[in-house]
Amino acid sequence: MIVLATFLQAIAQILHMIISIYIWVIIIAALISWVRPDPYNPIVQTLYRLTEPAYALVRRYIPTVIGGIDLAPLIIIIALQFIDMFLVRLLMMFAMRLGA
Repeated sequence: MIVLATFLQAIAQILHMIISIYIWVIIIAALISWVRPDPYNPIVQTLYRLTEPAYALVRRYIPTVIGGIDLAPLIIIIALQFIDMFLVRLLMMFAMRLGA
């Protein structure tokens, strides 16, 4: 059981780290979008490729432009925070119970 508990803790920590990094990618992409960057810049293209699929998923179900401001990044960050606070913590608590 200790091996399974350790494995679940590792999965939870890696998931937390991936969520945190993706949140920062979304924040950086949103900030860069305010200054009209060069669309041929490789960094801008990478940020676009990383964030646009998530934005498209949210925009398909929720109208995100309100008053000329796109709220898709904010909605995604809130959803990721919920996943982090609920799923990752639930996984960690389950792993702790298995190890105890």
